[in-house]
Amino acid sequence: MGFTTGFLGGFTLTSAVLYLTISLHTKNRLTQAALLRQQRGLLTNVVQPQPAEPEPVAREVPVGLTEMAKDRWNREVEGALRKVYETDWRRVRENAEDRLGSVVERLREQK
Repeated sequence: MGFTTGFLGGFTLTSAVLYLTISLHTKNRLTQAALLRQQRGLLTNVVQPQPAEPEPVAREVPVGLTEMAKDRWNREVEGALRKVYETDWRRVRENAEDRLGSVVERLREQK
């Protein structure tokens, strides 16, 4: 092995070891810093607890013309069904019978 080859090989080996050592040291420092930040946050929350975060508000999306038409249709259907449900059908039948009876009586009187 010549001087130049040995020098370059040694320089490469030393540089690689130095780079890997510095890289490992940097990663360890970043990990330790993250752990210290986390522990500081936990200890701070024990002494001074953070106020509870408010619940997120629902996002309102503007509706289009079709959605407005669907909503109106649904309201109309609900109103019609509510009217059918709340109707006293016995009274409707009695009123129809009374009207029909009065019409029949008028027809008999006219003859």
